[in-house]
Amino acid sequence: MKTINPLLCLLFTLVIMSCNEKNNDLEVTILETSANGNKLTEIKPVAKAENSSSVKILPQEEFQTITGFGGSFTESSAYLLNQVSKENRNKVLEAYFGESGAKYSLTRTHMNSCDFSLGNYSYAPVEDDMELEHFSIDEDREDIIPMIKDAMAVSKDGFKIISSPWTAPIWMKDNKKWEGGKLLPKYNDTWALFFSKYIDAYKAEGIDIWGFTVENEPLGNDSNWESMHFSPEEMTSFVTNHLGPRLEADNHDVKILGYDQNREELHKWVDVMYGDETASKYYSGAAVHWYASTYDYFPEALQYAHKKAPNKHLINSEACVDAEVPKWKDDKWYWSKEATDWGFDWAPDDQKHLHPKYAPVNRYARDIIGCLNNYVDGWVDWNMVLDRQGGPNWAENWCVAPVLVDPEKDEVYFTPIYYTLSHFSKYIRPEAKRIGIEVSDEALMATAAKNVDGTIAVILFNEGPEEKVVTLALEDQEVSIKINGQAIQTILIGKSQS
Repeated sequence: MKTINPLLCLLFTLVIMSCNEKNNDLEVTILETSANGNKLTEIKPVAKAENSSSVKILPQEEFQTITGFGGSFTESSAYLLNQVSKENRNKVLEAYFGESGAKYSLTRTHMNSCDFSLGNYSYAPVEDDMELEHFSIDEDREDIIPMIKDAMAVSKDGFKIISSPWTAPIWMKDNKKWEGGKLLPKYNDTWALFFSKYIDAYKAEGIDIWGFTVENEPLGNDSNWESMHFSPEEMTSFVTNHLGPRLEADNHDVKILGYDQNREELHKWVDVMYGDETASKYYSGAAVHWYASTYDYFPEALQYAHKKAPNKHLINSEACVDAEVPKWKDDKWYWSKEATDWGFDWAPDDQKHLHPKYAPVNRYARDIIGCLNNYVDGWVDWNMVLDRQGGPNWAENWCVAPVLVDPEKDEVYFTPIYYTLSHFSKYIRPEAKRIGIEVSDEALMATAAKNVDGTIAVILFNEGPEEKVVTLALEDQEVSIKINGQAIQTILIGKSQS
């Protein structure tokens, strides 16, 4: 019998151990945007540290199917892109829709004018045109339609469009004004026909409309700009008896999203929207905005809406840093708790606590992660492009956009908000499934989704100032990651989508 060399045994054991360790290493691509200057910067894993935080991915737990992420085609944004050089116009469109950019997959635009228009207009300007014989989208041909078409040309995978009216033509309203008022009942059928004609007109331009919200902010905006008021019962009656049947009769396969305002009122609306079988038939889901608070994403309201109708969409259709003139080429401001919103000055006393100062990046990261973890399947930002004033806006309702331009100097500024949004839109793709995740550290926020190509995207947010080491585990594999203070990361498992 041959004697086994002990040294060979030891060597064999070490090789096996080494192989096992290698097999247990989770292969990842880590991209970070942070207050220290990283902008979707790739960073490497680190050595395992004692007392590290743990994040465990649970792919067997599946939740909502993702519809998409993106921003909005407003007349203001489209107009500004017509004012800069072709080079910068193409640069912005590539940044939002191209393979090297954010790859936006879900967008929004306005029907008729809104505050982020150059002025008030309607596609049906002729009074008492009951059959809308004079309906025309000519107002959109100079700016909005060319921007959408150019984005379509850049986008490899395409994107969905949600269209929202801020108001019906003023001749259909009881107050005959752009701001406030209600739709007169005698125009219910004409207003429903308006939606159908809009779909046909855009389709003739080669643009498909994926969905509608029935009315932007039906609770109103204190008559500061275009609006039209509905109660939950009034909107549901209009959808059930007029809009839904009209779109159905005209063979339009389009989503109808109800509500479309702040989340704290959501439960009242879904109770009515999904209150009976007929109403629920026409609603594809609900849309919400984030303006009720600068820090609270209202998880209870989102959970309530999901439980009320688990198979329907829940989409954040609008969000922005409002009531602020943008800071130009000042990345630090976007990471600093200096921004205020409308509620900082104007909220009633019992709601003041919901509107403290905040850091714009923090608000975006918190809200999107919080929404995803509470069944929201789509998240849409407001204007894609604004100028240094935060307009143009005929109502002087200045806001911030992820990309700012100076048409006079032909300059473009990609704010940290742009990179924050890209962490989601670029790597969590349509039809992905949100999956389970466990986080040991309450100071970290995280969400995860599995794409149809098998890749898993984990979004990790560290709002605090101190860097952290995190052990990320998937089944029997793990990897150690360092996340800087004030940072958001996308961690890709599987083939990189960058």
